[in-house]
Amino acid sequence: MRLSRYTATTYEFVDGIYLGEVTPSKSVGKAKHDHRASKTFLGCFGQDRLVSSLNRRDWDRFIQERRRGAIGPSGRAVGDRQVEYDLKFLLSVFNWALNAGNQEGGSLLDRNPFSGFRLPREDSPNRVMLVQEDYEAMLSVAGQVDWRFSTALVLAHETGHRIGAVRQLRWSDIDAECLLVRWRKANDKIGMAHETPLTEAALHALGRARKHNPGIGEAWVFPAPKNASEACSRHLMTNWWSRAERLAGLEHVKGCGWHSLRRKFATELKHTPLTDLCEMGGWKDPQTVLKCYQRPDAKTQRLALENRKPVTRAAFGI
Repeated sequence: MRLSRYTATTYEFVDGIYLGEVTPSKSVGKAKHDHRASKTFLGCFGQDRLVSSLNRRDWDRFIQERRRGAIGPSGRAVGDRQVEYDLKFLLSVFNWALNAGNQEGGSLLDRNPFSGFRLPREDSPNRVMLVQEDYEAMLSVAGQVDWRFSTALVLAHETGHRIGAVRQLRWSDIDAECLLVRWRKANDKIGMAHETPLTEAALHALGRARKHNPGIGEAWVFPAPKNASEACSRHLMTNWWSRAERLAGLEHVKGCGWHSLRRKFATELKHTPLTDLCEMGGWKDPQTVLKCYQRPDAKTQRLALENRKPVTRAAFGI
């Protein structure tokens, strides 16, 4: 594709270069979102739309149509969190293009037409944390769902990691001798490669999984039921979660899914130094843990007061 054949200021052109040069360096999950968001914006703006002609009306129209499902891959209405995620991709494309050369001594863009526009945000995101009683109830019926679900449930609980990273583990990522699990950059939402300790419960669950799936090396720990060359899909894991809730007699709470285990992990280990907790759970930003994952609880607060250094009578001048 020769530069002279295209106008560098069309959205399709700038977006295409970004997908070719920046997106490949991202994690698998984020790369997939880049391509989905790209198609959504191309469908909204049109292939020949000049970036310089985009304005506030286009911004507002995208938000409204994306919310009601008029545009987007699913054709269904979405919340502000998804709209925000899509728009952040668009802003990233434009901000990158401001500094990207056009092979003629200039930049791909002179300005970001959406700079300074406010992103839609959910006033009070529904961040549910699974309580211990419900976890134990689901664990008691997990074997009735599938051995893969049972193993994934324990690993997600014991490591605090996203189900997307858990379901894509390979046996070569498990070091039973050193009690470690390796999390690959390609399978992590934020592209963070790291290693974390394995608990006794996690090792026991993996041992049971080996009896069902005695793979080695690059074989999947959680192979798809109908195709062992692929990992279990996130949709299947989500369906299994819903089935386990029903078997356990739990009422489904909106927002209570695999991620609720991640919040449980962060909250139960709130006494752990943030540096270590972030490494253990795969967080880059400590503020994300404090703002989105940890929950206040009366037990921790009471314990803190009990351990507080008592004030002496002398301090009161008595």
